[in-house]
Amino acid sequence: MTINYSLAELLIVAAAENWRNVGEVMGFGAGTIPRLGVNLAKATFNPALMTTDGECFYTTTPVGPGERATPENIEGWSPYDRTFSTLWRGKRVAMVGPTQLDCFGQANISAIGPHQRPKVALVGARGFPGNSIHHPNSFFVPTHNTRTLVKGEVDFVCSAGYNPARWLGGKQPFGLDLRIILTDLAVLDFGGPDHAIRVRSLHPGIRFEQVQDNTGFPLLRPEVIPTTPPPSAEQLAIIAQLDPKGMRKTALKGDPPGDRRAS
Repeated sequence: MTINYSLAELLIVAAAENWRNVGEVMGFGAGTIPRLGVNLAKATFNPALMTTDGECFYTTTPVGPGERATPENIEGWSPYDRTFSTLWRGKRVAMVGPTQLDCFGQANISAIGPHQRPKVALVGARGFPGNSIHHPNSFFVPTHNTRTLVKGEVDFVCSAGYNPARWLGGKQPFGLDLRIILTDLAVLDFGGPDHAIRVRSLHPGIRFEQVQDNTGFPLLRPEVIPTTPPPSAEQLAIIAQLDPKGMRKTALKGDPPGDRRAS
């Protein structure tokens, strides 16, 4: 039986893998798709994950984007002090959304262009510097192109990556742990020599050449590249329960299909 699924649903299932085998940690996903990925992981293979309602409460069961925790679902309080104590101890696994990302995994959310006179001013570095050296991080890139996955370094380094030239005293930060880059074309990781970025899987209907052409730096190409696994009927049903308002349908422009071989 053919199962129809959207690209957003494919990405939610792929994002959930970021929280497999991580145990009892705070799961944080920035944006609709990463957040639903956290929630799917908790609802299926990692019930020990600590998830919040997106504000200040830990919840027994995941709370979907745009939803609020009900009193009977609240199991703990997570104010700033507790949240920062958790992440500084390395007990958080995050997936964040960079505006730019380079071959070192250095991320930029501060400004495009020279920082003294930027073409575009963004949100500032915010928590990226400290988060990047204290706990594992992954990245979600909804539009895979050379403006996001850039040639050379990002315009302003907001978070640490595998670039020894920028490490204090030339020593790798203790908590630096970059895991995957999830995009609308592929799943990438840092599994090459010296943490070089390689293609882990291609989404259905996507070719390696298409991914490389839209990346500003060379990618490692394994001999065999698997296809990103599609959602199962069970996973799709759970995603629908986790996202009753259907916010996943607006997360990507036009809500494209997950299998682009037929599109």
